[in-house]
Order: sequence, then C-alpha cells, then structure tokens
Amino acid sequence: MALVECPSCSKRISSVAKACPHCSSKLSGENESLNRISHIKRSNQLMNQSFFAMTLFIAGVVIWFWGGEPAEGVRATVAGACFVFGFVGYLIARVRIVLHKRKSV
Repeated sequence: MALVECPSCSKRISSVAKACPHCSSKLSGENESLNRISHIKRSNQLMNQSFFAMTLFIAGVVIWFWGGEPAEGVRATVAGACFVFGFVGYLIARVRIVLHKRKSV
C-alpha cells in the first residue's frame, strides 16, 4: 500500500482505496495506472537529483581549476565542498535509482 495522487483532485490517497475520500471519484480500474504514474514520477525525481549532484561535482572541478591554476584559500574550500558533496550525492542518487528499479511496478 502506498500513497498516490487522486487523478481528479490531486490529493494524496491510498493506492488500495476504491474511491477518493476527498472528492468521492471512483478509482477501481485506475489503481494500476496510478501506481505506474507514481513509479515514473519517482524515477524522474531520482534522475533529477542525480543530475544536480553531477552538476555540483563538475562545478567543483571548474571552480578548482578556473584561471589555469589550482585554487587557494576560500576558492579552494568552496571547490572542495562542491566536489565532495557532488560526488557523494551522485553515488547516493545512483544507489537509490538502482534500488528503485528493483521494485516491481
């Protein structure tokens, strides 16, 4: 059992509900399609997180080598933080994507 959006009112409801408790629309044949849509939306969210982390990682590398010389001082700290958070965030996002794909739809 999971929470999905009602196609009529867009409020969160149970995936096993026969009707929406908010707007009373019938959901009997739509549960499978609602689960599929929910799965696709979650996949898109995870991919967006992965792209954001990769962008952060690349920004750290660019900041570090901007101007042809390795960074020093505050610029080195900012570049290192972007680099580390981007790399770790990307790894976490990829693991979450793999685990999400293993779930049956």
